[in-house]
Amino acid sequence: MSDDDVRVGVDIGGTFTDIVSLRGGDVHVTKTPSTPSDPEEGVVNGLEKSSADAGFGFDDVGFLSHGTTVATNAVLEGTWADTALVTTEGFRDVLEIGRQDRPDIYDFDAEKPEPIVPRDRRFEVPERLDERGNALRDLDEDAVRDLARTLDDRGVDSVAVSLLFAFEDDGHERRVAEILDEELDASLSLSSDVLPEIREYERTLTTSLNAALKPVMDDYIGNLEGHVRDHDIGAELKIMQSNGGLITADAARTRPVNTLLSGPAGGVQGATYVAERAGVEDIITMDMGGTSCDVSLVEGGDPLVSTDVQVGDYTVGVPMIDIHTVGSGGGSIAWVDTGGALRVGPRSAGADPGPISYGRGGTKPTTTDAHLLLGRLDPDRFLSGELDVEVADVERAFESELGDELGMGAEEAAQGVLDVANANMARALRVVSVERGYDPREFALVAFGGAGPLHACGLAEELDIPKVIVPQTAGVLSALGLLISDVLYDYSVSRVREWSEVTPATVRDALADLHAKGEERLANENIPESGRVYERTADLRYVGQSFEISVPLPEGDLDADALAAVEREFHERHERRYGHADPGEPVELVTLRLRARGLVETPDLAAPNTAGSVEDAIREVRGVTYDGTVHDTTVYDRTRLPTDATFDGPAVVEGPESTVVVHPGQTVSVDSDGNLIVETGGDA
Repeated sequence: MSDDDVRVGVDIGGTFTDIVSLRGGDVHVTKTPSTPSDPEEGVVNGLEKSSADAGFGFDDVGFLSHGTTVATNAVLEGTWADTALVTTEGFRDVLEIGRQDRPDIYDFDAEKPEPIVPRDRRFEVPERLDERGNALRDLDEDAVRDLARTLDDRGVDSVAVSLLFAFEDDGHERRVAEILDEELDASLSLSSDVLPEIREYERTLTTSLNAALKPVMDDYIGNLEGHVRDHDIGAELKIMQSNGGLITADAARTRPVNTLLSGPAGGVQGATYVAERAGVEDIITMDMGGTSCDVSLVEGGDPLVSTDVQVGDYTVGVPMIDIHTVGSGGGSIAWVDTGGALRVGPRSAGADPGPISYGRGGTKPTTTDAHLLLGRLDPDRFLSGELDVEVADVERAFESELGDELGMGAEEAAQGVLDVANANMARALRVVSVERGYDPREFALVAFGGAGPLHACGLAEELDIPKVIVPQTAGVLSALGLLISDVLYDYSVSRVREWSEVTPATVRDALADLHAKGEERLANENIPESGRVYERTADLRYVGQSFEISVPLPEGDLDADALAAVEREFHERHERRYGHADPGEPVELVTLRLRARGLVETPDLAAPNTAGSVEDAIREVRGVTYDGTVHDTTVYDRTRLPTDATFDGPAVVEGPESTVVVHPGQTVSVDSDGNLIVETGGDA
């Protein structure tokens, strides 16, 4: 890829589709309304608008990456393909049994979510392996052929195959797939490919979910690639995964379950990159768009990754950045419940018709409308003046929809909407920090998304977070994250053994197989050997425990001394996390993991304008309401702030795609990348 090539990142949100193009360090941002019923149309509209505005040709695009919510929406809405499940005889109801826990331990009427595959499409085949992969009963191939004919009669679109202990030996699963492929026209997902790990429910659920999503993602990516080729874009389409790395479009078609947090993961990657350039490695990320707010924690420059993340009603076992989501966005609708309490969200006005202030027919008051009514958004410059804003319409809606029921005026109701929205988001921020043993006073808050900077400074003050970083491209940071993320493939295999029984050869052989898969994948993507990095870890636990701790494996050859060092490290990590350890207790190996990383050259971002003074950036002074009190507030044009600027709150900083609200008593500086650094006065 030459310096003249254009790098393009496309992120679809609930309200807007964001496109960031980068050429020679110059960043260009484009926002277009999302098209939920036909998401690829929003992508194409954005690419066409970006090409026209930024002045590049489609044949100039040398890198194209995409964050998608297609798989996520299919899970949340239950709009997946007709799927069948094939399991070992006697294990048909694993999906039904689940974890044998209730969604709410104190609610005796709570119901478990519907299984991904209903019982009448779950089938058994005679076969059985033991816990070491030895065949106790050979696979009955005739029964599999009979099953293939049954599945053909049922007209299923996709089949999940999850046989007992297939992570120890995948021979039976492979043979089932061969027979079904000969007899049946349907896509196949094998647990030994999707999640070759212990825990029968999680493995079967994740494989079933992957199978259910494959036809959905295949259609979407196929249509999108067709549009891309029609526009003469020759760059290979890459998709963001939930683990914060990019994969090819073909890989995403095969493993759609790995893209469930695709869009939010791009935002965390972008926030981590911006914070590291600002000299900060411990951050809490806050991505507030039009529909939801996604929060995550980054420690030491590494986003926290979990294999136990819930998406909708289902807990998925593949590695994902640990992101917590609440239904609180700029388009979240405010309403009064039957008990007379003010509520905000989770229902959103979305992109069509959107908030009232969009002027597209919306009639319900939203969080964005509350900001407009309280003077935080300028109706004459709202979203670069592209929307037709009528403040009177907003005021009437707050009076009729909320004020009359709550017995208060429009502005008081608007302040109540912001208070409720902030309470929802403060709770989410505590989930990823305080509830997991992290002190938010030791982190910075990186705020982005179209609505995040409107709320961040107030939330940081409430939680005693000392610093807020608002990136120069805050409104489209998820799309920017797509341009700086590495190619990344995660591989794993469970080998449940007492550590005393594990030999260096056991570990070396298992990792060699994983390494070969990663090496082949990165080579096929033309990643040079110098850009291939392999990270090895082992999940260990004390015998009898039901949870594990990941321990990095040392580089180089693994001998007995190296395994002893890994065991010592496990005890130390257990002590740090849980406050106790017992080196005398036997330790157990559970899962070996290998991460194959293809390093992507990080582009240099051009420095923003440094000329002029702070005074040159002042647009006006207007009344803005903070906590029910109107303050005379200086309004700044962000594009004219020099990189050495400093000023005090209260202030409103208006940018092309996001607005920052700085509270009284807070101090702002602009760093060399054009990021706003807000000192909140919280405990450092």
